Amino acid sequence: MDSVLSTTLTVLAVAIPAILAITLHEASHGYVALMFGDPTAKEQGRLSLNPIRHVDPFGTIILPAMLKLAGAPVLGWAKPVPVNFGRLNNPRRDMVWVALAGPAMNIFLALVSALIFRFAIGPVDNVAGFLAQALVNSIGINVLLAVFNMIPLPPLDGGRVAVGILPLPLARRLAATEKYGMFLILGALVLLPWLGSKIGADLDLFAWTIIPLADAVVNLIAAVAGLTSG
Repeated sequence: MDSVLSTTLTVLAVAIPAILAITLHEASHGYVALMFGDPTAKEQGRLSLNPIRHVDPFGTIILPAMLKLAGAPVLGWAKPVPVNFGRLNNPRRDMVWVALAGPAMNIFLALVSALIFRFAIGPVDNVAGFLAQALVNSIGINVLLAVFNMIPLPPLDGGRVAVGILPLPLARRLAATEKYGMFLILGALVLLPWLGSKIGADLDLFAWTIIPLADAVVNLIAAVAGLTSG
């Protein structure tokens, strides 16, 4: 029974922060799109902070929990909030702000989690221990989502930012990669490490780039929240 309870708490300590991180990331896109003239998410009932409206059962709950239990980086997804960039007041400019809203929300949630951890965690008991682990997971999950989503390749947020700020000829070429961008990303994250393990080479681009950047952002947030000394 104790092992079942421990496993349940471990899963919940990942699932709850993951649900908040992923769904609020998506909702923020919809709210910012509405601010800049696109009511598509509101019209489709997706302009909501209710996680149930955004949860993808596998991508939001099952996959992040499985990755955490396996000791792998925690990633996942929600049902994308619909944004019609053609309805924005200034599509190319406003697309940048809509795209940045998701990662910005994740960084905000990570900072709030760090501040709560600093000021609200008291003597460790079962409840405090669970809360502490959930907050630590929240920091890591939100930072990882923010950094990962800023990869400058569509359909990720960083790709949309790049399309919005690059000179038009380059922006068009980058935008044209969106239809296979996710396959390139998954290949880099899954197939290259697998190939490297077969040929005895370190081809884990995720470990080279995303993890060090995420660690640096976590350290910065910890410093801002007063969780580190000196």
